[in-house]
Amino acid sequence: MKRLFIAILAISMMSCTKTSVDLIVHNAKVYTVDNQFSKAQAFAVKDGKFVAIDSDKNILKHYSAYQTLDAQRQSIYPGFIDGHCHFVGYGETKVRYADLNGCKSFEEVLERLAKHNQNNDSEWLLGRGWDQNLWEIKEFPTNTELEQRFPDKKVLLTRVDGHAVLVSDNILEIIGLNKNSKIDGGEIIVKNGQPTGILLDNAADMAKAAIPQLTKQQKINALKIAQRDCFKHGLTGVTDAGLDIISIALIDSLQQQGILKMKVNAMINPDDETMNYFMKFGAIEKERLTVRSVKIYADGALGSRGAKLIEPYSDAPATSGLIVESEDFYDHVCEKAYNAGYQVCCHAIGDGGVRMILNEYAKFLKGGNDLRWRIEHSQVVHPQDFALYKEYSVIPSIQATHCTSDMPWAEERLGSERIKFAYAYNTLLEQNGWLINGTDFPIEKISPMLTFYSSVARHWMTHDKLSREDALRSMTIWAAKGYFAEQRKGSIEIGKEADFVILSDDIMTIEYEKIPEVKVVNTFINGEMVF
Repeated sequence: MKRLFIAILAISMMSCTKTSVDLIVHNAKVYTVDNQFSKAQAFAVKDGKFVAIDSDKNILKHYSAYQTLDAQRQSIYPGFIDGHCHFVGYGETKVRYADLNGCKSFEEVLERLAKHNQNNDSEWLLGRGWDQNLWEIKEFPTNTELEQRFPDKKVLLTRVDGHAVLVSDNILEIIGLNKNSKIDGGEIIVKNGQPTGILLDNAADMAKAAIPQLTKQQKINALKIAQRDCFKHGLTGVTDAGLDIISIALIDSLQQQGILKMKVNAMINPDDETMNYFMKFGAIEKERLTVRSVKIYADGALGSRGAKLIEPYSDAPATSGLIVESEDFYDHVCEKAYNAGYQVCCHAIGDGGVRMILNEYAKFLKGGNDLRWRIEHSQVVHPQDFALYKEYSVIPSIQATHCTSDMPWAEERLGSERIKFAYAYNTLLEQNGWLINGTDFPIEKISPMLTFYSSVARHWMTHDKLSREDALRSMTIWAAKGYFAEQRKGSIEIGKEADFVILSDDIMTIEYEKIPEVKVVNTFINGEMVF
């Protein structure tokens, strides 16, 4: 009888034993973004992964934790993933470029440059973010005043879209360009028979290539700054749209040392050295680093009229934009990627650029597939071409803030008919049932709140905006799916990496106009609070 009593007592004690975990978060409104878009109140994390998601009562009853967080009824979402940005470039811009975003005139550009120059002892004077569409006279500037104010500097000012630069005459001399130079996939703007200092696309890339490289320590500092700002805005993962071997190796090294905790999907540059180096390994999948895609460009940008249109620009009938590479180049890169099992991710903004690359992809994809080749931006699409996204399983990667940024002038560029098929997010979504969203920072601001707001709250062509649920998916699970990572991250589900963000308000229910004001309270990566 005594033995029976002891056995029953032991069983009773076992039934009361709680499972030990590292973290419990409770008293929350949790949007899991699973297949049912279900909600929960609490979850438990162990070894960097979600191990239970349930009600407060069940989680607190069955689990005990080293750390317990009362979310005080705040809303929790999967960690945001920026599906297309320039993480490395953002950090480098912060390190040594004057911020020219939002300048309302060229005079303001010059004033900001002068302030930046006071603290800059380099022979190079760099700036980024100017946009002539914000000025009273919406024309490209010339370098005349740069020569007068900064005669001893090598000045290079990158337009907000990254596809045009204004440079001083000494840079034109360095790269060997003059009024008679012809650049495939690029353009030198000439006025009154002389170069203005404005270079477009491939010509702009020649000038940017002349900028001295940062030192290794400067690059490390730049990456730390980029990571800090991402965490502040709830980003736990980024897709960097175009990197070289050295940058990817540095990211990998810093991740291995625990210095860089941001998860990075790195698209590689399309030169043979870089492609051969990475493609021999096949898809690279590490805990915080993915390398399995190559980034190419079809055309330029709409704001600088480099985006390739099928018909000429409505506000500049003499031009229809640029295709920046040869057909042989696209064939070569696509074939290498296809054979190596890599995704091709092509920047295409104009309907001519989109059509060209859809036809290029068709040579290799030949119908439905799960290769997830992407068109980055997909900004203007001819109505006859939407169906090709579905036919070849091509995934659109959009940046919703481009829509709101371009709104004041986009119809002037495209005309009243063509604008109907621009920024057509819902129509693009319908083709394959999912799409990827991002910011394209530093071209746009880094905040995912602005991505969400621009996706759901726009006031023109409202039939093509996204629902709140689809917008959230596009910034989480679909952004992860965009590089084959949906089984590991992008939603709050058992077994997945515990990346999540706590916000000051519920973006799924508050009024549209309040969404940009929502703040990130905490950001967690693998269950670790990083902000």
